[in-house]
Amino acid sequence: MPELPEVETLAADLRPQLVGRTVTGCDVRFPTIVRHPAPERFTAELVGRRIDAVTRRGKYILHHLDCGRSEDLLLVVHLGMTGQWRCVKPDAPEPDHLHAVVVLDDGCQLRYRDVRRFGRLLLGSEPELVAARKLPRLGPEPLDPDFTAARLYGRLHARRAPLKALLLDQMVVAGVGNIYADESCFRAGVRPDRPANSLSRRAVSRIHSALSTLLREAIANRGSSVDSYRDAWGEMGREQELLQVYGRGGEPCLRCGRPLSVVRLAGRTTVFCRRCQR
Repeated sequence: MPELPEVETLAADLRPQLVGRTVTGCDVRFPTIVRHPAPERFTAELVGRRIDAVTRRGKYILHHLDCGRSEDLLLVVHLGMTGQWRCVKPDAPEPDHLHAVVVLDDGCQLRYRDVRRFGRLLLGSEPELVAARKLPRLGPEPLDPDFTAARLYGRLHARRAPLKALLLDQMVVAGVGNIYADESCFRAGVRPDRPANSLSRRAVSRIHSALSTLLREAIANRGSSVDSYRDAWGEMGREQELLQVYGRGGEPCLRCGRPLSVVRLAGRTTVFCRRCQR
């Protein structure tokens, strides 16, 4: 699933292509991709709107529409496991599994493609989408300057759940998924199955530092293409070449050589080193 670095890369790529453009048409070919409102209303309310900004919140791409007209209306895209969101010329060949096409006033098309169909499109104000339980209440952004190690410790120290489960909880910290949870725990030298309330302030500080550094590095490398992720130009990221534990269960640890362990935490495959992580 695309995580914070991949979504941030897409938002940055799309911003200069979309800001100032007006939606002139919308063709929803797989209606269940639209989760709010009903597909017919989604299309009717989207057409004619101007895209004033493109931002990211957690794993969501937010297109801010007609900001000066009323309460900030958002076109929200969540890529799920295999979603791809690209702006292309109208004569670009159509890929398979193309589920929605948004036409812009310069003739270009925003195309949503999703092989596994776990992604979703939303339209509405943030309060409306949260009230409808289509957009979760998200925790702090891990790259926000206000998100300090002390703040992370405050969110972890009273919880008994495994550290990995809380790093994946979008209400604890927004945007982190399986890849960067495993990698940050390894870099910090902390086992992902440790109960959060057993972690010292020093250990949480290492996790905070590792997570911040890792996410910034991954953004600079344009994300991790471990599966179907591609940037707005259809190109792969480079961060997957630097991953040290994710997807390497049973292989030698790159630090100590011991085989990496694999367990299930929060329903997700988790890889770590029993010698290097405590």
